Amino acid sequence: MTNAPVITVETTVNAPLATVWKAYVTPEDIIQWNAASDDWHTTMANVDLREGGAFSSRMEAKDGSMGFDFAGTYTKVIPQKLIAYAFGDRTAEVKFSEAPEGVNVRVTFEAEKTNPVDMQRGGWQAILDNFKRYVEA
Repeated sequence: MTNAPVITVETTVNAPLATVWKAYVTPEDIIQWNAASDDWHTTMANVDLREGGAFSSRMEAKDGSMGFDFAGTYTKVIPQKLIAYAFGDRTAEVKFSEAPEGVNVRVTFEAEKTNPVDMQRGGWQAILDNFKRYVEA
């Protein structure tokens, strides 16, 4: 990781590890949970889950006013344990660990320089909270 601030968000999902992992890495599932607020959605997701494999998702405002692609390359994949990836000049890691209450999902990523750290943390936490609600539903 570079000298950028590092942000961590996490949640515990009350579901079996295999279920949590599948929902995190399956494009059909990603489209269902990958949004920070109700006025945004993911319209497309592609996953080539292997070291050197690419991923991408298209996030758009539901009113069509704006959108962006979130894409990168997996740098390390340990099934049901770890996903590390690079996106642009930044990196991130997602760790999955079993806990008494379910599966802890911890995402650590390098902050970007445009938006405040608290805003970035809030957005990524909101997406992770949506993931938890989706898997537990």
